[in-house]
Amino acid sequence: MKKIQVVTLFPEMFEGVFNSSMMWKAQNQEAVKFELLNLREYGIGPRQQVDDTPYGGGDGMLLKPEPLFAAVEAAKANDPTAKVLLMTPRGQRWKQSLAQEYADADHGYIFICGRYEGYDERIVSLVDEQVSVGDYVLTGGELPSMTIIDSIVRLLPGVLGGETSAEIESFSDGETLEFPQYTKPADFRGMEVPPVLLSGHHAEIAKWRAEHSLKAE
Repeated sequence: MKKIQVVTLFPEMFEGVFNSSMMWKAQNQEAVKFELLNLREYGIGPRQQVDDTPYGGGDGMLLKPEPLFAAVEAAKANDPTAKVLLMTPRGQRWKQSLAQEYADADHGYIFICGRYEGYDERIVSLVDEQVSVGDYVLTGGELPSMTIIDSIVRLLPGVLGGETSAEIESFSDGETLEFPQYTKPADFRGMEVPPVLLSGHHAEIAKWRAEHSLKAE
């Protein structure tokens, strides 16, 4: 069973995602176990402080190192072999081949979700890999974490269902976009399904699908 832990100030953001659709199915099949660690619970003092102003001045607040270290160390105590991932725009760009690699790995993951203006740079010493979902800025690391977790969990054995479901998807070979697909009715408002897909000729269907798979730019 893959264990995925998330360190976040907003654990409630994950509850709907983790308890719906494929994520719920994966847990029900015991393919994955999720655990949410509320960073606020590791905050300092009676106000459970988790952030402070940056040295050198500047706008915004930074996440303090003490709560993040404490939270990650607690997660590591739960799963000592887990790899720690930091969601950050300067990380490696996420792609389907990485999702497959992470799904195949025999260890769990600890996701750190940043917030506010950023985090104290010293937390990077905790991190095994930094990951980015694209060249843009979001309010926090929660949405990127959800995206990456979804892409990993759906590839765990038995989660998708069909044996070839993951094999024919976009980017499954690193560069090809999935061919167009159709279902009933064969004619909808004058838009017809390509006749070859109705022919029952498997070789011709395979050829059509190969010809209509696009290369990603």
